[in-house]
Amino acid sequence: MSKDTIVIRKIAPNDNAQIEQIIRACFHEFKIPLEGTAYSDEETPQMYESYQNDNDVYFVIEQDGEILGGGGVKPLKDFEANVCEIQKMYFSPKVRGKGYGRLLFEKCLSAAKNLGYKKCYLESAPQLKAAIHIYDSYGFKHLKGALGNTGHFSCGVWMVKDL
Repeated sequence: MSKDTIVIRKIAPNDNAQIEQIIRACFHEFKIPLEGTAYSDEETPQMYESYQNDNDVYFVIEQDGEILGGGGVKPLKDFEANVCEIQKMYFSPKVRGKGYGRLLFEKCLSAAKNLGYKKCYLESAPQLKAAIHIYDSYGFKHLKGALGNTGHFSCGVWMVKDL
């Protein structure tokens, strides 16, 4: 995979089906519960439409027309206005371990700052060890419980960072 053919860009309407497929496939691959997670979120099949507000953004990784992953920033539901959540960050096995997850994560953190957020929150599943390692390396701190109201009762890892 050569770097020059890979692009990280904002989601477009015709990306919905591919990013939904990637999100759902990760749950089966890592044996993460389907209920109480992004798998069963209403917005998962309509990611483009779900990130069209002034205070949110969703990015995809694309190579030659194929979507290989994505991640976004939204206000943390039912919480302080200056706290965002990095959410729906999932990758195809084709792109893992090549540094693109880190690039996308940095793009999300930068977008969160530019959108005026002061803190960034995220939830994950204990099965996603590589992702949690990246979050740790960026200074995210582990919490004892969830913040806000994401509805993701099956996520067992909660982290936050000052921006």
